[in-house]
Amino acid sequence: MPEYRRKRKKICQMCAGKSVDYKDVMIINKYISEKGKILPRRMTGACAKHQRHIAEQIKYARFMALIPYVK
Repeated sequence: MPEYRRKRKKICQMCAGKSVDYKDVMIINKYISEKGKILPRRMTGACAKHQRHIAEQIKYARFMALIPYVK
């Protein structure tokens, strides 16, 4: 009989104390897919409040031409 393991709930990194700023391109790239799309909450592990903040910062970084709209 196979044993089922529970997946550990992802903890929001921003609630833990790390922040995301549009100028930090290395951090922003963690929240963007290979094609340049914003990753969903279930993949990033962010809470709803901080997922909206991440999306806002990504869009602002695109506008400021720090990251491309499409890779």
